Amino acid sequence: MRVAAFVDDELELVYGLARFYNIKTTEDLRGKVIVGLAPHTSVGVAGRIIGFSNAQVCFANPCWHSSKRRDCDGDGDSVLLLLDIFLNFSVEYIPTQIGGLMDTPLLIQPIILPAEVDDQAHNFDVAWEYSLAFYQATESSPSASKVSELVETIRKRVNMQEQFYNYGFTHNTSSITIKSSRSAYSTLTTLADKIAKQIEVAEKIEAVSAKQVVESIIKTHLIRDIAGNMKKYSTQSFKCRACSRTLRRPTVSARCEICGGELRETLTRGSVEKYLAIARRLAKQYDVDEYIKERLELLVREMDQLFQAREKSTQSELTDFPGQGKEPGPTLYVD
Repeated sequence: MRVAAFVDDELELVYGLARFYNIKTTEDLRGKVIVGLAPHTSVGVAGRIIGFSNAQVCFANPCWHSSKRRDCDGDGDSVLLLLDIFLNFSVEYIPTQIGGLMDTPLLIQPIILPAEVDDQAHNFDVAWEYSLAFYQATESSPSASKVSELVETIRKRVNMQEQFYNYGFTHNTSSITIKSSRSAYSTLTTLADKIAKQIEVAEKIEAVSAKQVVESIIKTHLIRDIAGNMKKYSTQSFKCRACSRTLRRPTVSARCEICGGELRETLTRGSVEKYLAIARRLAKQYDVDEYIKERLELLVREMDQLFQAREKSTQSELTDFPGQGKEPGPTLYVD
């Protein structure tokens, strides 16, 4: 509502045009065109507001979500009023680096073709009812692929007129939200807490191997972040404490050439190794694949070389202190 009022002020006071939105209540936003833009992408997808929910979530057609971000992962998302983009966005004032092209609506996709979105969305159930044959087939606990043909999904409508409308559901409800209006992922504050909860869920589900979940977390997230942070640290810039001037490389005297102020690093050692203790503890606790263990040990050696002339890190975890109900965390260093 505040953005709509700002855009109307622009139209009236800057461009001398009539106000467009004239929003008085949230209900006035119904029917307005918005653009969805997921993190780290540069193509927004047009949509239309049809209602509101008392939850920190955006409900929409699965193809709309999939077209914004191919695998629909994470809970970061944004919506922008279409007129706000037209008036207030320009490639003239975004950074020239490749990263500056992210999180910006360089392009807007006005129409979604279900055939062109990720296959995950095609698995969405759009049946109005389940057949008796489906229930009979499930008695032997078959895999989902064995009975998928007995349930109507978006995949069966691709390239047909019905791919755009008449998505079915089997039960009416007075509310599509639950008591918790926010996901646990958004309320947990640290990565360690989020990983712990993810593993806790994996250990309760028979269809999921907790060890495989841990291996996936270490391989696809923690190792990549540690290696990336090490690279950033070794190519970081330096900043003057006094005048805030930024230098690509430190001077020989470690003082600013302009004001003589002390130069400081823009990245700290703690930011580089913050995930290492978590990764090594998980690797030991769940006895992950030897290849993963060796990759972690190689990162430890590289980190020891990177920081060999420095004092031991002051970075600590909550589990390093007694009385927390957990075993102390492992040291970061090896002989």
